[in-house]
Amino acid sequence: MVRSKTFRYDRNYAKLNLRKHPELYQVGRGEQGVLLVEPYKSEILPHWKFRTPEIAKRSATAITKLFHLYQRKKDFVGMDMARKFLQMGYTRARRYANHASGKKFGPQGKPLPRVEDKEKARSAIIFHRAWKRVEKEQDYTKYKAEHKARYG
Repeated sequence: MVRSKTFRYDRNYAKLNLRKHPELYQVGRGEQGVLLVEPYKSEILPHWKFRTPEIAKRSATAITKLFHLYQRKKDFVGMDMARKFLQMGYTRARRYANHASGKKFGPQGKPLPRVEDKEKARSAIIFHRAWKRVEKEQDYTKYKAEHKARYG
């Protein structure tokens, strides 16, 4: 079997339940698949918000609680998906901190000027800290290594 180091986008995630079939989950890189993998997407996405630091704090806390719920159940896929949502909270808040429209490039493909939004930058920091905390958890690193060794 050829093992992919990137997320498998060729699967029909709308019909897959990766809680029932964790062997089909590929960790991938960064946030790959974050908005595809069910049932986790539907469980975590409603909590994912970053408009203000206060909202980001509530969001990061809720997602971290879900991470710990999955951890207690030894559900690595859920843990990794929660980690991906925290990472995405950081990257998206950072993007909007740099570009109010969320777009980095203009119509001709030229980079748009960066304008720092301090509120979104604070939201990004909140998510970054939460993301890095869960990523360092011993169970997470252990389960991740086991999952990759077993399934790729």
